[in-house]
Formats: sequence, structure tokens, C-alpha cells
Amino acid sequence: MARKTLSKSDINTWNKKIQENYSIEDFLDKKEKIEIEDEKFIVINNEKAFFLENEKIIPTLKFLQKKNILKKVTVDMGAVKFVVNGADIMRPGIVLLEERIMKDSYVVIVDEKNKKPLSVGKMLFTGEEVLSMKTGKVIKNIHWIGDDLWKS
Repeated sequence: MARKTLSKSDINTWNKKIQENYSIEDFLDKKEKIEIEDEKFIVINNEKAFFLENEKIIPTLKFLQKKNILKKVTVDMGAVKFVVNGADIMRPGIVLLEERIMKDSYVVIVDEKNKKPLSVGKMLFTGEEVLSMKTGKVIKNIHWIGDDLWKS
């Protein structure tokens, strides 16, 4: 668990990467304590805020509870127990998708009652394609409440 505090130029580099992925300018504040842990996590003020997967920067659920930067996909309450156990998201469980969700983009999965983040997933189809489907796996679940990243 090696952590390295980022320099201002490192922060600028990461800000550019975050802007490319999420269209947010100067997201990381140079006044905050920002570190890289094990070359896999961006840590802001001692809390894992982003993780790296296949050279993509993905926000953690704990970060998304404070500031959502992903498009939302809402699932019915019957899907919740499966989602928080790591299951991929199936079309019948989806009740609502935000507009213009692209294939291979990352989304936050929320429940229809509380609207709380349950997991982060990668879209296997565009939002439009998902709406036209009736069955099948549509989102790959990559980080959920209770997984190792959540517990760390």
C-alpha cells in the first residue's frame, strides 16, 4: 500500500485525464492532499476517490455519494440484492436511463426508491439500444457496495 503525494504538475496531468473522461475542468484541487496509491487509486484527503482500470479513471462509490459525475441508470428494488452482490445488470431490472449514454461508458447504478449509488458499471450497449431490448445483460458491474474496494 505505497502512497505518493502528487506534485502540482502531476495534479495538472490527472486533471487533464479527468477532463477527457468526464468533461470536468480542474477537478482536483491543488490545496487538497492528493495521492496515488499502488498506481491504482487516486486518494483525496485519505479517501479513495478514483480507481484505474484499463487506463480509464473511474470514480469510487464513496466518492459518488458526495459528488456524482456519472450518468445514472435506475434499477427496480428487486434487482438491488443482485447488484450489491456483484451481478451484472440485466435489462428487465432497469426502470430508467439518463439520456445519451454511450456504449463502453461508465454509469452509476441507483435504486428507484432511495436513488442511492449501488454500483458502478460499464455499458455494454448504448442507452438507446438498451431501451429497445427486452432481455439480456446490458451493464457489466465493476464496483459495488460491499466489494473489496468498498471495504478498503
